[in-house]
Amino acid sequence: MGNRFICMSKKEPKENNGSRSKRVGRSQRKLLAEEEFLHRQALSMALQQHQLSQRFEGSMSRRIGGSTSSRRRNLSDPFSNGKQIPNFLENIKLRKFVLVHGEGFGAWCWYKTIALLEEAGLLPTAIDLTGSGIDPTDTNSVVTLAEYSKPLIDYLENLPEDEQVILVGHSSGGACLSYALEHFPQKISKAIFLCATMVSNGQRPFDVFAEELGSAERFMQDSQFLIYGNGKDKPPTGFMFEKQQMKGLYFNQSPLKDVALAMVSMRSTPLGPIMEKLLLTPQKYGTGRRFFIQTLDDRALSPDVQEKLVRENPPEGVYKIKGSDHCPFFSKPQSLHKILIEITQIP
Repeated sequence: MGNRFICMSKKEPKENNGSRSKRVGRSQRKLLAEEEFLHRQALSMALQQHQLSQRFEGSMSRRIGGSTSSRRRNLSDPFSNGKQIPNFLENIKLRKFVLVHGEGFGAWCWYKTIALLEEAGLLPTAIDLTGSGIDPTDTNSVVTLAEYSKPLIDYLENLPEDEQVILVGHSSGGACLSYALEHFPQKISKAIFLCATMVSNGQRPFDVFAEELGSAERFMQDSQFLIYGNGKDKPPTGFMFEKQQMKGLYFNQSPLKDVALAMVSMRSTPLGPIMEKLLLTPQKYGTGRRFFIQTLDDRALSPDVQEKLVRENPPEGVYKIKGSDHCPFFSKPQSLHKILIEITQIP
């Protein structure tokens, strides 16, 4: 569908001594101070959320064990490069972003992305899917993808008919984007899958992770991280990895303070939605403009698996972030921001 993109990044110039170095140093200190302030705010919110979410955790046991793109981008992410985002807003009519988190996460995980997009004059909204973040729903009661995606669907339903948004979905949140594209294609300008489950018709979100987790059948039988919210004699209702497992899978390049934030904020993931096969039609889902961002140091969704996704279900554009783990909103926020800005500017 359409042309796809390969973009190569320029190497960052080395700092020189003198006034330029001092200016860059001041700029870097300012950005770091702003980031620290944002992090403290997010951590405060997460601690409150953690206290709330404790009521909703079920009984938990323990767990298991190339593309044809014509143009791609490799970015190494200098977080503080001293450069301002160009003044491009006069050329952009669409400024609304809706940020959809992945399994276990919540709206809180986008705090850096929200700050950067707002600084650029854009209008981001991060949502909590049902049973996630500070949403009070018991995760064990969320059975279908429709239930899980309801906050996103409600947002799109309430959007005026003449308005559109750009969706960004992380990890298993990609299935929610696909579901939304099937139901509201006219309200979605672009759908950006961030190392996400960009599934094909008839495929389950879990199938994307099968290489790392094994078959769905084996996972349901043998996984040590399944949650039995309705009792051990009933089918499992969710899953959640242990903290050390999460650190290795999701955060191998993320700053320690963001890992700490995640450890007190993440909740279990409902099992039903990721085991549900999606019905996606060419008339609706097929008309959407999809983009995919690959993360090249990802241990949860390997680069090979991501490459397979874009090969089997080609999007309009493909971008790559070098040195990013499964959570580029933590590990490479500036690189992610630059890609989002670039996609926004595509006519």
